[in-house]
Amino acid sequence: MKLLNDGQLKSAINAFRNTKLRNFWTMLGVIIGVTSFILVVGISEGVKLQILGQVQRIGSDILTIRPNNIQISGSSLDSLTLLSGINVSGSLSPNDLSRVANTKGVKEVVPLSAMTAQINGSGGSYKKGLVIGTTPNFDTLLNQGLSYGNFLNSTSNMVNQVVVGSQAAVDLFNEDVPLGQTVLINNQPFVVRGILDPFPATPLSSGAEFNKALFISYGNSEQMTNNTVTTYEILALPNDPSQALKVQKNIESSLLASHGGQYDFRVLNQDQNLKSSTAILDLVTKLVIGVSAISLLVGGIGIMNVMLVSITERTHEIGIRKALGATNRQILEQFLVESTTLSFIGGLIGVILAYIIDLVLRLFTDIEPSISVTIIILALIISTVIGVIFGSIPAFKAAKKEPIDALRSE
Repeated sequence: MKLLNDGQLKSAINAFRNTKLRNFWTMLGVIIGVTSFILVVGISEGVKLQILGQVQRIGSDILTIRPNNIQISGSSLDSLTLLSGINVSGSLSPNDLSRVANTKGVKEVVPLSAMTAQINGSGGSYKKGLVIGTTPNFDTLLNQGLSYGNFLNSTSNMVNQVVVGSQAAVDLFNEDVPLGQTVLINNQPFVVRGILDPFPATPLSSGAEFNKALFISYGNSEQMTNNTVTTYEILALPNDPSQALKVQKNIESSLLASHGGQYDFRVLNQDQNLKSSTAILDLVTKLVIGVSAISLLVGGIGIMNVMLVSITERTHEIGIRKALGATNRQILEQFLVESTTLSFIGGLIGVILAYIIDLVLRLFTDIEPSISVTIIILALIISTVIGVIFGSIPAFKAAKKEPIDALRSE
């Protein structure tokens, strides 16, 4: 049986070599399906790992409070930070901030407000970022360092100081260290007090936009908007990390009482934040996997059609083999091996192509796909099964041919 299988494998490889171009187009569906399957699963897992890394970096005990429905630039966002544009609908009130700060078990709070503003630096008008109002403990709560200078302090609202993201510094002043320079926010001068370290970029989320933001004191943001600033998020740190869930419930109860029993807000722990951030990603992943399945189905149908054509062309060969003593089972196995080999080679090409695209993504984007051995093995198994399933019909047809009728064919 081993020798027979070796012979069948050699026959399959020879058949592949004889019609290379036709077989390539036949395998294209399998190649596309396997490549897209590996990439989309790898990208999904890679992005999840990056988001998880950010969550772990800032601490697993931080609680996030935000309105139940937030719209930024017409798009609903569910992520740790919301900095993709303006036109925010949904806001937390100063009373909400006070209630969270006074909730039992809360150590400190950090509000985040977003305001529409005209921003001008020495490099001209700046329209890429957003002005964020926050408190002096923002950087320590998020474990975010500064490249130069210092973060805001208790007197920053009185002397109009601003801290800028790493990309904002370059865009505003055409330099990395614009300490002491002046930026105009709604025609009010603010002195640059510090430049933040780059925030880790998470693909498909808005966290990286902190690098383009300008941070002023929460008091300044209230003064500049006549106390109508949009507070879109409050971060709360419990006194005891082990009591984070209990503090979360305390905050919910306190806010629910002040909101008249209406759940028009959300209090999320980091696990919930992670699930919220990856929910859309999971949906897109399932969608693309569905498209990959269609590609594999098309590839399987293509393999079946080519095998049927191949059997028609090789009817005389089948007759000779049967005349020499080949059984129906041996003929069946021969063509099953050929279809499976064709599909398996398509899967291998898809794996190689996926790794090439993975390398390109890592070199030129922030995306870091996580392609595991399990994904590769699963993709190759799927491609092999496709070959077996769709090669069965042509193989059975070949096995059933009568030797005399096969020998008479030209």
